[in-house]
Amino acid sequence: METYELIRSRRKTLALEITRDCRVVVRAPLRASRSQIDIFVRAHADWIAKHLEAQRRRAQLAPPAPSPEELTELKRRARAVLEPRVAYWSGVTGLVPTGMRITAARTHYGSCSGKNSLSFSCFLANYPPQAIDLVVVHELCHIRVKNHGPGFYALLEQYLPDYRERKQLLRRPNMPEP
Repeated sequence: METYELIRSRRKTLALEITRDCRVVVRAPLRASRSQIDIFVRAHADWIAKHLEAQRRRAQLAPPAPSPEELTELKRRARAVLEPRVAYWSGVTGLVPTGMRITAARTHYGSCSGKNSLSFSCFLANYPPQAIDLVVVHELCHIRVKNHGPGFYALLEQYLPDYRERKQLLRRPNMPEP
């Protein structure tokens, strides 16, 4: 049986997770016995093996994490690209953020806080301008609509009718694995 990390919480069901660093995590209800958990893990041994192997392959193919110097340069490049794009699209949409920051986030391209401050991943600088504009407009639209409901996508489509095609550009592997 594969070794696993156990996280107990106020949940009702057992769940398995294979992390990016190839750890097996079991999430369990507070009252689940260790034997119940072990039986669950054994019953899912094939699933665990399959997904661990896939995650190991993914990790081998991923580019190495950037050095601190490379990260600093990437953040500088991203700021140089993103600041004018945010300014341009703010003018077009009339949606003005309260602030903007560049992060080293690896699992998402951008976000909009409840106070309308935008954050962008520095790795976005590795993408083509059409993809960058999609992320910028997407986050600006969150200033007006905080969710991903129909109203949000109607607003996004108003400014970028081709947003679906642009989204395909973000599927390229330009964002390194953590």
